[in-house]
Parts: sequence; structure tokens; C-alpha cells
Amino acid sequence: MKLLLTRLFSLAVAVLFTSQALAQSTHTVTSPDGKIQVEITLNNQITFAVNHESDPIIAPSPISMELANDETLGANSHLRNKKTDEVDQTIESPFYKRSEIRDHYNELRLNFRGNYHLIFRAYNEGVAYRFATDRRDSLTVMNENAAFNFAQDAPVWAPYANVDDHTSYEPQFESSFENTYDKALISQLDDKRLIILPALVDVGNGKKVCITESDLEDYPGMYLNSGGEEKSLDAVFAAYPKREEQGGHNNLQMRVTERKDYIARVPGRRAFPWRVMVISEEDKQLADSDLVYLLASPSRVEDISWIKPGKVAWDWWNAWNLYGVDFEAGINNETYKYYIDFAAEQGIEYVILDEGWSVNSEADLMQVIPEIDLPELVNYGQQKGVDIVLWAGYHAFERDMENVCKHYSNMGVKGFKVDFMDRDDQEAVNFYYRAAELAAKHQLFLDFHGAYKPTGLNRTYPNVLNFEGVHGLEQMKWDTPDVDQVTYDVEIPFIRMVAGSMDYTQGAMRNAIKENYYPAFTEPMSQGTRCRQLAQYVIFESPFNMLCDDPTAYEEESECTDFIATVPTIWDETIVLDGKVGDYVAIARRSGDEWYLGVLTDWDAREITLDLSFLADGKYQAEVFQDGINAHKTAQDYRKVSTEVPKNHQITAKMAPGGGYVARIYQE
Repeated sequence: MKLLLTRLFSLAVAVLFTSQALAQSTHTVTSPDGKIQVEITLNNQITFAVNHESDPIIAPSPISMELANDETLGANSHLRNKKTDEVDQTIESPFYKRSEIRDHYNELRLNFRGNYHLIFRAYNEGVAYRFATDRRDSLTVMNENAAFNFAQDAPVWAPYANVDDHTSYEPQFESSFENTYDKALISQLDDKRLIILPALVDVGNGKKVCITESDLEDYPGMYLNSGGEEKSLDAVFAAYPKREEQGGHNNLQMRVTERKDYIARVPGRRAFPWRVMVISEEDKQLADSDLVYLLASPSRVEDISWIKPGKVAWDWWNAWNLYGVDFEAGINNETYKYYIDFAAEQGIEYVILDEGWSVNSEADLMQVIPEIDLPELVNYGQQKGVDIVLWAGYHAFERDMENVCKHYSNMGVKGFKVDFMDRDDQEAVNFYYRAAELAAKHQLFLDFHGAYKPTGLNRTYPNVLNFEGVHGLEQMKWDTPDVDQVTYDVEIPFIRMVAGSMDYTQGAMRNAIKENYYPAFTEPMSQGTRCRQLAQYVIFESPFNMLCDDPTAYEEESECTDFIATVPTIWDETIVLDGKVGDYVAIARRSGDEWYLGVLTDWDAREITLDLSFLADGKYQAEVFQDGINAHKTAQDYRKVSTEVPKNHQITAKMAPGGGYVARIYQE
């Protein structure tokens, strides 16, 4: 009997160790160039780690999804099988920074019992993972656990949710997603505040990782929080709204007053958003990333021939401040006809009617103020080759979307700038997709303001041309003199712009050096030089690009206006030449046979020599706008010159503090 018990005990121990050996396993996927390695460990939890060559980028970090009925995807998982794949293809990318993109990655798909999957992709520029499920019944997601652990206490460029109340997460789930960056070690971050994405982490040895997400559909957006830890950033998600009430800005928002106890309720067969980590050896690689676009779902709009990117004369930033005219400027037909005339003369495709054309505080886009005759303006514009775009508050658009889109599309309006969503819970995210689909049905394009960062929606619905989610030039109307917009300008190409295009709304003709800037709501100015404003049309990606200042100001500045009016808004090719986060950035972009070169610096005067060896053989001319000799004292001082590009294709950009440099390069 004793011998039998001994044998049974030995057998039980053997089974236990065999079970553990089966349960605990490690799986890897490597980038095509072999530099990035992802290691996924399966045990009682799933963890992943990322290395770039010998450098740790992400330390072992747990990931899981908590479902209703106490089920957790990623806890005590049983791997059924795995599948690997290598993809190397080229995709077309309309209305983007390059006309086509190489999509090259290695993929590892782990298939688990319970009909769920974990998919990792390794690109040369970073990694991404997502959960997927294959179940009949719908799922209730209570929470998703996504940790980003680091080997050491690392510096972070953290854009906090820009609300005053940090007593809990709840008030921070409703923000405009616009803020400058707080740079601090993880241990020094405010653990009471939510960090909006993208966020950038310096992992040492010159390498950085930009954390964001892609293919955010039918699911809430991700925030990060340090939780008071020294080496970790953890995901946070807004719960699903239970009760809402109309309110906010001019009664155009839906404010959440109570939330459910879950973050999403979804179909059982679906893939969840990608968690994206863009990895750089040099900062300039961040500004050149395509990962968010590549990871998004392909286009659902078959015919895109009607979608026309371009520039738009904008009224709101300059407060309708026409001068030297014989009528009272404001929200009326006479003013907008002047804007249309200006746009027609300059070859500008659109004029926007921003807030004020519909009856205030009614949240009803069918109620137009008596001073505006929209059909007359649309017809007047069409006769001059200029189309009309309308601003819309979120609730006014959402509550009557089908009727609004049909009515104004039939009138000849070409698009809407939709504003003040200020949320990214599941219900708000679903609005973006419904709006994009319905707008495409009526051949309308969209520009989202009061919006979370791009997550690839512009690939899935190419009629979505632009997103705000950036601390743009509008802030200069009210932000205090201590705001550092100039430094922010040379941070966002490496952080916010990693996610996609941004409606920064540049083009100011009143420019100020650091000591002279002050907020002026009706006569606003920019920080930095005139050439900085011009260079931003090349540096910042924006298929639907505003001219923020008033027509009469542009008419007095014909050289600058001619450049702004003719610079493209989409590109065939983009090359990021140089840059350092927070210091400077230099980007070259090609449209057809012409190249445009843009350079920005921080508050330091800077001289940079740039290698243009990408130019084909031949002689080239450059039309250059550069900071004037007195731009450090008078920010509007600039010099326009035409010069031959040297045979060695080296160009030196010299910039004043807060300055810029821009050139159009063409073959003789």
C-alpha cells in the first residue's frame, strides 16, 4: 500500500510539472531587419517585452482583458497553437504624406482555448499587439490591462488631459485633447492626472518609444497613468456612459453624468485596437513613422474621386477682422463673399463658415441666422471655383446627422468641421465612425475638432481629412505669455504627428518674438517668426489646411500669401532629414516634380546644413524664405531669395530664435 501511494504521489508530481511546463512557454517575433525582438511569456499571466538590439525598450509587462462573469483573457491561458507570417506589400495611401507605403512586418498569432487570440506584429520601426475574439455571443469588457514597464526610471513627454479638476479620473475623461508636454521622469509624473496619447519615453542610449494606438473602433480610447510607480505606465479607459445631459459650450455637447461599470460592450467576433510602440534610434525616425496608418483597417469608401484636399480661408481665428472695406465685417454674406473673392484670387479651394452661422445655443443646424443666406453663398462660391465648408457642434450634428448631411450636400456644401466631442469613450468613438460613413454616403468630407488623436480613421474613411487633438495656433488667442508654443512646435512632429495629420491652423501674419507675445482674442499673433509660420505648412501634416489670418492681412503680404496658397497639402514622398525632440526639425516633401523643404528651431538661433542628395541629377533652383537679419527683434522680418542649389546638394538653413526656413526646390 505504501509503495502504491508513493507511485501515485510521484505520478501526481510528474503530471503537475508537465502541466506547468506546458502552461509556461516563451514565444518570439522579430522585425524584418532583426533589430527588434518581442518576447511573449505565457504563464498564469501573459507578459511581453521588447528589445532593440541589446537595449531594453519595454521591460516584461502584463497584458489582459477582463470580461464579465469573472473571465480574464490572458490569465491561466491555454495555448492551442500559434501561427507566424511575414508580409511585405505596398499599399496606396491617398491624402497622406506619401502616395504609397511599404507594409513589411513579421506577425505572431497565438490562439488560445476559449476562442481568443493575441496578435503581435514587429516592424522595423516598432511593434504592435492586439487581442481578438471569435465567439458567438456579445462580450462585455470590464477593463483592459495594458502595462508599459521600463528597465529604469525614464523621462517622459507627457501631455496631460487639460482640465482643472484632477481629484479623480472622471473629469479628465472630458477634455479637448490639447495640451503642451510636461517632461519628467516617470517617478515625477502626477499620478492623479491622465496622460493623453501619443506619449514619448526616452529609454536611453539615444532610443525612444512613442506609445499610441490604432484601429480604435467600437472601443474607448486609451490613456496612461504612472500610478505612482517609478518604472511603469498603465492604461486607463473611460467607462461606458450610463446617463448624459446636454450642455457644455453653447449647449452643443453631451456631458456624461454617470457611467456603467464596464468600458465596452462589443460583438463576440472582432479584433480590438492595436497597442502601438514606435521605436527610434534617431529622433527623426519618429517623425517619419507610418505605423498608425498601416495598422488601421483598409478603406471602406470605394469611390474617393470626389474627395478634394486643399486649403481653406478661415474666419474664426482672425475674428472676421476685415479692414479697408465699405461694410461692417462679421457673420454675414458680405463678409463671406469677400473671403470667397480672396480665395478665388489665390486659388484656394474652400471657405469655411465657422461657429455663428447657425442660431446660437439651439444645437440645430437647420436654423440659420438671418444674416446668412447659405444657398446664395454656395452658388456665389461655385461661380468662382470656391466651395463652402460648415462648422458644426457635436450634438447639433449627431442628433440629426442624416438630415443635415443630405440637406447640405444637396445644397452644394462639401464638408463639415465637427467640434466639441471632447470625449473618447466607446459611445463617442462610435460617433466618429458613424459620422464618417454617413458623410461619405453624401460625398462630404470631415475635419474633426475637439477630437482625440488620430488612430487611422483617415485610412478607413479617406473622407476624414484632418483632426485637431493638438495645442494649435488657436491657443494664442487666450493662452498666457508663459506658454511655450515655439518649443511645442518642435516636439509635436516627433510625438503628436506620429499619430497622423493635425489641424494646427497656421498662417499668422502678426508674429512676435518671445518677449513681445501676449494673448489677444480678436487680434491674435503667433510666437516666433514669419518664416516659422510658412515652414509649418511643410512640416505639419494637414490635408485640409487652414489660412488662419484675415484676407486683408494676406493681401498686404503678397509674397507670403502666394507661397501659402500654392504649397501642397498632400505629398508623393516625405523624407525627414534631421531633428531632435524639442530642439529642431527638418523635413523635405515632394509633390510631383517639386520638393519643399521646411525647417523649424526652438528659441535658440540655429544654423543647420542639410543634405539633399535625394535629388535626382540635374540643376535645381530654390525659392527660399528665410528669417531676416532683424527677425530676432522684429519677428515679421524675412527675406525671400532665389538661388541655385549647389552641385553637392548641401543647403544651409540659418534661423533666428523661434525661427523657420522654407524652400521650394525645382529643376531648371
